Amino acid sequence: MSPRPRTRIQRKNMQAILDAALEVFSQHGFRGATLDQIAEQAGLSKPNLLYYFASKEAIHVTLLTGLMDTWLDPLRELDPAGDPVEEILGYIRRKLEMSRDFPRESRLFANEVLQGAPRMQAAIVEQLKPLVDQKAGTIRDWIAAGRIAALDPHHLIFTIWATTQHYADFDIQVRLVLGQDDPIASAEAHLTTFFRRALTPGG
Repeated sequence: MSPRPRTRIQRKNMQAILDAALEVFSQHGFRGATLDQIAEQAGLSKPNLLYYFASKEAIHVTLLTGLMDTWLDPLRELDPAGDPVEEILGYIRRKLEMSRDFPRESRLFANEVLQGAPRMQAAIVEQLKPLVDQKAGTIRDWIAAGRIAALDPHHLIFTIWATTQHYADFDIQVRLVLGQDDPIASAEAHLTTFFRRALTPGG
């Protein structure tokens, strides 16, 4: 028998819990967060929260599972038939936009990985790794055809992650050092120049 569809109120409460948990987890990490903090942030009682999620871990896994799919979308868009440099620069722009629009989600994932990814190892191996390997193969083909400079494909992807997600994970530091409320535009200009030079054969 199929489960009964959730009511509007149930869907609203579940979303309130997930929104609250994202805020709490991104600030305190999994270990520092408590169900009491999440319930208070969501405006619900702890027993009401436990009606929807059996544990703090269940909430955390639900958030991370949804985040993984969203996080992979920009890499999925890398088109083997496109211009290699422009495809990679487009990926960089999409990652910067995610850092601007989803900083809490980025910090949530970063905290999970820093703790050894105890709740996400399977997803990393089963979802992230095959996609990264596939796109690294595309980059390797572009290199073999002489269309971009010879760079290690996996480490190129890691470098893109490091330089784009920095603006989410270290948002306050970036803003204070630059004295800018929105550093993404200048970051995009810099990274576009930097990677275009690095990717251009003989550049």
